[in-house]
Amino acid sequence: MPGDYDIEYCSPWAGADYSPSLATRQWMKISTSPSTSKEAVEEIGRRATALEQNTWPVLEKLARDVPEAGLQFQEMRILIREKDTSSPTADHLISLAATPRSKIPPQIQSLVDSIKPVPRHQLPPGFTSGTSATTISFNPTLYLPWLASQCLAQNCTLSRALITHITAAASLHHSGSPADVVVNCTGLSSLTLGGIEDENLFPARGQSVLVRSEPGYIVSSSGTDEGESESANIITRAGGGGTFLGGCLQFDNWDGNVDPRLASRMLRRCVEVCPELVGKGQGTEGLSVIRYGVGLRPLRRGGVRIDAVEVEGVKVVNCYGHGGAGYQTSWGSAEEVRKLVGRALERTNGVGHD
Repeated sequence: MPGDYDIEYCSPWAGADYSPSLATRQWMKISTSPSTSKEAVEEIGRRATALEQNTWPVLEKLARDVPEAGLQFQEMRILIREKDTSSPTADHLISLAATPRSKIPPQIQSLVDSIKPVPRHQLPPGFTSGTSATTISFNPTLYLPWLASQCLAQNCTLSRALITHITAAASLHHSGSPADVVVNCTGLSSLTLGGIEDENLFPARGQSVLVRSEPGYIVSSSGTDEGESESANIITRAGGGGTFLGGCLQFDNWDGNVDPRLASRMLRRCVEVCPELVGKGQGTEGLSVIRYGVGLRPLRRGGVRIDAVEVEGVKVVNCYGHGGAGYQTSWGSAEEVRKLVGRALERTNGVGHD
């Protein structure tokens, strides 16, 4: 629940931002195997793209019109090192910018219009090029409670309970009567939750540092010398929330402890790609750390699961497995869930629901 900090509740540990094509690339990569057809992988990519594109307009409106939600428009710079040929995100942005305007999905037109090269004088040492776009960053400490407040404003009842089987959730309805539909958004817990037990789920460990300095933009580098599991990601949070420094993507790693050596490498990389984090001439000693964090992204082979099933007579709508792309696919996912719940209620009560 918003306000909690638990390793398996990944949302408060996130940066977070809207990084174009992240869900598409992440879900397709982990779903590619000799046993998965090319068509199936491409369908996963199409679905991820649709969820991202349908989320952007809602986030854009919140950033523009609802400051208390904790979102803000922010420049994102994807920087390419001398030793790297490209970056998947930069390649995607360049491809979008080269697409005829008539073929750009209207939902993301404003994002595409903002794409441009990073001026050479803004490139840190060791980097040869970059691509920028105006995207959206989140402050989870503001955004998550705001989401809860929107539920309360609609007279929703928020409560806590421990359950071991999905069917038990039906008995938790505030009316005292069994719920007509249970929506399962338990993330990584769906790996062990009775009635679900999805073996395609696995953790992707992330580690971060939150610091007080605010350079005012988002930075992502094309690579590091420490391998594919490590990166340099910098996100200035809205509303004075400091700056998130990441990162790593460690598959099947459940360790909830901060790795100090990894933290040291992350801080060094982030200062190298964004010297504005510290004073002139300073290194990592110039950073003022608020806290270190570890979270487990709920990744799923096959991509996100959004579907309607029946478990021991209980109608269940699943929505989990978003990995590191939960924020930027959230509203698109919620719309799919809304439709599935409406259909389930219509079959139960014989009345249409919107």
